[in-house]
Amino acid sequence: MTDDIKKFFTTLLHKVSGLHCIAITDRDGVPLVSVTGERVSDLALKATFLSTFTNATDQASKLGLGKNKNIICMYSNYQIVQMNKLPLIVTFIGNQNCNVGHILAIEHQIDVFLDDIKLAVSES
Repeated sequence: MTDDIKKFFTTLLHKVSGLHCIAITDRDGVPLVSVTGERVSDLALKATFLSTFTNATDQASKLGLGKNKNIICMYSNYQIVQMNKLPLIVTFIGNQNCNVGHILAIEHQIDVFLDDIKLAVSES
């Protein structure tokens, strides 16, 4: 199953122009699955960076607008989309020209594969 999951996310990585990395982590930022291109910063894959989403989404959910689903951050050279799929966090890292709308549009396609990972996480 792990090979199928990696193959699926590698295909997605190449489908979205400008996308450098897809990382699936647990709530604490521990990487479970990641696929990367050649142009991704090592800092972007550190648990300290990946785990900040948990705090940010918790705070955003307190705004009284409902549960936060995604956070999009834009930097000078990168765009980062993080999806709240608890107990998993899915992080997409792309260049400054990456199509964020395309990433958001594939959200439902990844849910089937995330269900398999969620099951494995909950069993361990």
